[in-house]
Amino acid sequence: MYFAALLARTEDGWEASDTELDDVETLSDLADLAREASPDEDTVLVLIEQEGSWFGVVRIDGEEDPRIYVSDAAAAARSSYGEILLTDELLGRDPGDEDVLDALDLDLDGTEDGETDDENQDDDQEAQVVVGGGSAEAVPHGPVGDPGILDDLGVAEKELRALSEDAVNEIAEALGASEVLETVR
Repeated sequence: MYFAALLARTEDGWEASDTELDDVETLSDLADLAREASPDEDTVLVLIEQEGSWFGVVRIDGEEDPRIYVSDAAAAARSSYGEILLTDELLGRDPGDEDVLDALDLDLDGTEDGETDDENQDDDQEAQVVVGGGSAEAVPHGPVGDPGILDDLGVAEKELRALSEDAVNEIAEALGASEVLETVR
């Protein structure tokens, strides 16, 4: 099961709204959606979680490029919403490379609907994905992105990396936004 919410910082504190990601296909679409939530170019956080599997934070500060943190890239790569966040730059790939995540579309593991698939769980450090001509590219198990994304908002890198299955609520609590987030949950 997925949950996605926007938290926009205003003069009066945080405002929350739930968001539908069904029409969002790219990170650019997601950034545009977030910017619409804050006409004054304040900080907007997009919080996405797949219960028990992974969470992601996208931070939009005005017209700056989005900053992203994903708790488990391999788990997110098997998710249609995770694919939005896992850009070539975030994964350290050249934009001209074959799109590894497109190859994953053929082998979604069902966890995007909240199901678990213990048979497909690997203890390896990286998930190997076969692309186009048979070459394999790695999507790391574990966090990718900017772990300092929330440092100035009171969630240090160490705390972000240690968040549990209830990460979105824990982030909102640290920001002082748990009550407004609860209204959209």
